[in-house]
This record gives sequence, C-alpha cells and structure tokens, in this order.
Amino acid sequence: MTDRLSRLRAPSLVTQIVIGLLAGSVFALLFPQAGSAVGLLGTLFVAALKAVAPVLVLVLVAASIANHRQGQQTHIRGILLLYVLGTLAAAMVGVLASFLFPSVLTLTVPADTGLSAPGGIGEVLKTLVLKIFDNPVNALVNANYIGLLAWGVGLGLALRHASATTRQMLADLSAAVTWVVRAVIKLAPLGVFGIVASLLSESGLGVLQDYLHLLAVLVGAMLFMALVGNPLIVFAVTRRNPYPLVLRCLRESGITAFFTRSSAANIPVNMELCRKLGLHQETYSVAIPLGATVNMAGAAITISVLTLAAVSTLGITVDLPTALVLSIVAAVGACGASGVPGGSLLLIPLACGLFGIGDDIAMQVVAVGFIVGVVQDSAETALNSSTDVLFVAAAEQARSGRR
Repeated sequence: MTDRLSRLRAPSLVTQIVIGLLAGSVFALLFPQAGSAVGLLGTLFVAALKAVAPVLVLVLVAASIANHRQGQQTHIRGILLLYVLGTLAAAMVGVLASFLFPSVLTLTVPADTGLSAPGGIGEVLKTLVLKIFDNPVNALVNANYIGLLAWGVGLGLALRHASATTRQMLADLSAAVTWVVRAVIKLAPLGVFGIVASLLSESGLGVLQDYLHLLAVLVGAMLFMALVGNPLIVFAVTRRNPYPLVLRCLRESGITAFFTRSSAANIPVNMELCRKLGLHQETYSVAIPLGATVNMAGAAITISVLTLAAVSTLGITVDLPTALVLSIVAAVGACGASGVPGGSLLLIPLACGLFGIGDDIAMQVVAVGFIVGVVQDSAETALNSSTDVLFVAAAEQARSGRR
C-alpha cells in the first residue's frame, strides 16, 4: 500500500514529460504572448545539457574501457560480433529511413552560423581526423564530441594497466557524472513545457505535425529492424526460422523494457529468459550485462535519424559515402550511450559534428528528442534489450549447430 501511494505521489519521468508537453501546449493556446517568456525554462534545460554532455562522453567512455575485464572464457566473441553487426545495421536502417522520409525540424539558427554542405567524403574525413586530434581541453570547451570520444578511448586503454584503486576512482567519477546527468534529466518536464509553449506560441500548432512525422520515422525504423533486420541476421547465423525466437524475445523482454525504459533494469528479465531458453549460464551471465551497455541498435537509429533531421532542416546535402561514415559514427556513439533515460540523445552532437553543425543547434535537436522521447525512448529500449537475448541465443544455436 505504501509503495502504491509513493508511486502516486511521484509519477514516472515519462508521465511527467507527457504532463509537461500537454501543459505547454495548453499554455501556448491560452496565453500565446506569455508562451515565449516561459521559453526560458527550455533554454535553461538545453544549456544544462550542453554543460554536462561533453564531460559525460569523456568520463563514461574512459571508465567503461578502463574497467573492462579480460581473460574470462565465455565464448562471447561471436556474440560481440553480432552486437556490432546489429548496431551498425540499425544505423544504416536509420539513415535509409531518413533518406526515404526526410524530417524537417523547427530550429533557431543564428544568422552568422555560416553552415555549408561538406564538399564530399574527403572533406568529411578531413574534418573527422582534425576533430580526433583536438586538444582535450579545447574539445571540452568547444564540445568536440569526436575528439572527446577519441581521448576517452585513449585514456581508457592506458588506465586499464593502472592500479585497482585508480580504476575504481574512475568508475566512481563516472557514477558521479551519471548522477549529475540524471539530475539534469529530471528537469526534462519543465524543459519540455518551456520548449513546447515557446515553439507553439511562435510557430503555431502546425509544428506538431513535424514531430509526429519524426516520431513515425524513428519508431518505423525500429520496428523494421526488430521484425526484418534482426531476423535476417539471426537466419544468416543459424540457418533456422528466426521468428519464433524473435517474437519470444520481443514478448518476454521487449514489452518489459518498453515500460521500464532501462536496459540495465531489464537485465534480470533477460537473465531469466536466457535460463528458460536453456542457454549457457557462463556465457549469458557476461553477455547480457555487456549487451545492456554496447548492444544499442535503437540508439543508433535515434542518433542517425535525428542527425539527418538536423541536416535536412539546414539544407545540407549528404552523399552516399558520407552517409556510410555517419552510420559508423552513429554505431560507435550508440555503444557509448549513457544508461540513463534519453542517454542516446546526448550523443547526437557527436554525429552532428561531422557536418559542421555547432553545439547550439545540435542541442536544440537533443531537446526535440526529449519531446518525442515519450514514445521513442521506450521503443528504443525495447529494441535494445530484446536484441541482447536474441543474439546470445542465436550465437549459441549457431555454435551447437556446428558441433
């Protein structure tokens, strides 16, 4: 009874964001002139995200690599390959969906931004290399996420040989930064309220159509990956009808993950499903927690679709080689996504950096992501978590079939 009362007093973040979205819409309709004024709440929320996201990327990547365990015989090499393949395929599905159904957002672009389309794959690769070798302090100041990702990987590899105390300190720092991110994300309902109220006051109700289109592209791409892309990968590995396994993973893992919105929180559910499927315990006890961190097909779709929505809005032309580079960057970025709700959204500036899109505009896209995240984040988590079990089972079926 006490638990039920506490839940009533403290609604979930999804419920709070829905309330903020509806309240912002009603406020803009009733007080259109005051809608712009409360936009300060949205501005402060975006500013807080801009402040914490660069530190999060650097510390999270370094800590996860530095504390990675080695030497345990768990036969997970094939599972890791499936994780990587599935995440990269999902990023490509997101890119293809964006090309077929381009989304246009309402963004505030400063007059002196000076954006221009990349001259081709050569220019994109040159920009990428220069960002990788950026000074770490400069990368933090200018929110160069590609440079921060490179420094995070480098520091993580170097600190793998450090003492246990040093690595624990880095893990504690990562937990502290994650706590700060959680605190900022708790402000999302107020931020969404201010963003929606200001946006509807200035642009009218027609802007909601853009969000519905964007959400349809995101969820449609995730459904395609869950019902077509993943089954094709499983069939290629096992040479069996994949759908009984796919549908069972979606039913027993995906539905739970949809409502918990946390791959980490869904780990016990996935462990139990692996036990029911009769999988090797020493394998899934390592592969499932690892998958909750690096197997991020839904996040890869989110990053690629929202990045290309910004690109389309700004009129930047994207050729095929550049789209392939974006797919790789989105897949790598998705593997480093934070475990908090909406964590994948904080990696969008990394992908936007490929096209010279500044942090100010990229963080507006992140804010849009929080608005559609009421549904998007649930669908993303359901795809991510159900795929963890799917690929573990597929790899074990393939291994047993070769015996």
